[in-house]
Amino acid sequence: MAAAATEELGFGITRIDAGYLDPGVACFYLLESDDEYAVVETGTQYSVPVLEALLDDRGIASEQVRYVIPTHVHLDHAGGAGAMMQRFPNAQLLAHPRGARHLIDPAVLVRSSRAIYGAEAFARLYGEIIPVEAERVLEVADGQRVEFGGRSLLLRHTPGHADHHFCVWDEASKGWFSGDVFGVSYHWLRTAGGDFSMLSTTPTQFRPEELKASLQLLAEAKPERIFLTHYGALDYTDDKQRRLVQQVDDYLRISRDCAGEVSAMEEAIMDYSVARVADMNPGVDMTGLRERFRHDAQLNAQGLSLWMQRQQA
Repeated sequence: MAAAATEELGFGITRIDAGYLDPGVACFYLLESDDEYAVVETGTQYSVPVLEALLDDRGIASEQVRYVIPTHVHLDHAGGAGAMMQRFPNAQLLAHPRGARHLIDPAVLVRSSRAIYGAEAFARLYGEIIPVEAERVLEVADGQRVEFGGRSLLLRHTPGHADHHFCVWDEASKGWFSGDVFGVSYHWLRTAGGDFSMLSTTPTQFRPEELKASLQLLAEAKPERIFLTHYGALDYTDDKQRRLVQQVDDYLRISRDCAGEVSAMEEAIMDYSVARVADMNPGVDMTGLRERFRHDAQLNAQGLSLWMQRQQA
């Protein structure tokens, strides 16, 4: 079932599909408080018209948007930042100190991404990456708070997936906007036996011990929900957090067993993921599930390979 373009989640939060790859793959969020607004994650340039249509439908002026907050600069999370900032004249862009320069001058980000995807696929996926004026970028410290319309957001640096990653704590919903730290959980991973979150170890800065520490940091806030970029709101439980921590250790075992060979790790990650979902759903036929993991397994295997290369250097 395709994801709706928008979904009301309560607590003044709207989930917006980013239109990235397919519906239900990536999203971003509009937060409201006393007629002021913040956008967490941006999707890509192609995501902006959906947000504009939503604002128009609700009679929200572009001047009411106070903050644009990508959790990190990977382009499915921040590719639309420059386009959004052009449309929201009163907004500040909040960025991790290690990522801010790539939003101000995205040339390196664009060059490296084009090298991976090719120029044609890059244009199809991301479009134009528009720079953000340096004076409109606020580099956020670990533990910094920002407020809009009386609503307070806490920003915590959370490395492990990327060195320039932070998560956003929203006290009003008792939820974390987790970027990629809490993994990915598409609608087809919300099973009768429970929700499965798949670890995200995409290139190039996977750091296992830092990721486990970041997961522990999220748990210490005693959240009730997680707002995933991939995908949507997820009820938080300590068991889900522990399963992700276990996945970190299991991925390291897979990387050792496969001697760092990318294609072997990809297949092993797919087998592992299917087995974990099958464990949650005994007696259910999982035959058709395996290939659905391939896209993320490819990226995760590449991230593991680069991590292993760093250990051997």
